[in-house]
Amino acid sequence: MPRIFDNIEQSLLKALLQTLQVSQRADFCVGYFNLRGWKQLDRAINDWAGGDGQCCRLLVGMQRLPQEDLQALFRLDTSDDGIDNSTALRLKKRLVEDFRDQLTVGAPSNEDEAGLRRLAAQIKARKVVVKLFLA
Repeated sequence: MPRIFDNIEQSLLKALLQTLQVSQRADFCVGYFNLRGWKQLDRAINDWAGGDGQCCRLLVGMQRLPQEDLQALFRLDTSDDGIDNSTALRLKKRLVEDFRDQLTVGAPSNEDEAGLRRLAAQIKARKVVVKLFLA
């Protein structure tokens, strides 16, 4: 039976932390990844060994802007052959810019900085594996 988390009566964070405490790996698919928000989950993953089968795999998709949907709707070439390398590179650069923008909004606290450092260490240790979904 699926559970619906509205963050009013049912808190997603609480359920995730409870699940991660008894897990050795996790797979997340998100449309948006809040770098500063990771600090709320990182301690639950920090004790995992890392590598295949004992890590958190994070698939980050990109939300399309309304004008991109409109352009896709009215483009002349309606064939859907996927994306070419230059488009993939452009989208990757845009995601990096979005992450950079996250870090420049507001004044980060010492706790935010510590959380970002833990995320970087977890990525290096392959406890967190991030992939980008472009298509």
